[in-house]
Amino acid sequence: MKSNKFLVLSLILMASELISGQGISPKEFNSINSENITWKSFPAFPQNVKLAVLVGNPAKPEPFIVRVKVPNGEKIMPHVHPEDRIYTVISGVFYIGIGEKYDESKLQAYPVGAVVVLPGNTPHFHLAKSGEYVTQVYAIGPLGLDYLDKQYDPRLKN
Repeated sequence: MKSNKFLVLSLILMASELISGQGISPKEFNSINSENITWKSFPAFPQNVKLAVLVGNPAKPEPFIVRVKVPNGEKIMPHVHPEDRIYTVISGVFYIGIGEKYDESKLQAYPVGAVVVLPGNTPHFHLAKSGEYVTQVYAIGPLGLDYLDKQYDPRLKN
């Protein structure tokens, strides 16, 4: 049991370090132009999926905005987030399916400009089915991601 607690704590610390980087403060006037966005790997995602922190610190209990870039053909298997999320499609077509099992027939396509509300703890999955897509996520942290089938969690692979 102690090793599981240590693993969870180390994963939280590692994720906190990676996601706390760039975000500008929501408490003062500031801006980030698209060419200055810093994309990084995020341990909870497959290696080719990138995350950019724009506003706030997703590791803290505060509002944050991140962008997620998913390359063509990449799947993100069924998972949940504890926080309520609002997605805005920035580029490409965002495919999301609701359910505990990955099922392409349940994928719904959302074009650029679409806004998708995902209540916390809703099981869902993604596929970059028709090319790369970028979504912007607004939520109140801390950011969490828990795969329903642990074999798909990149954080648990050696």
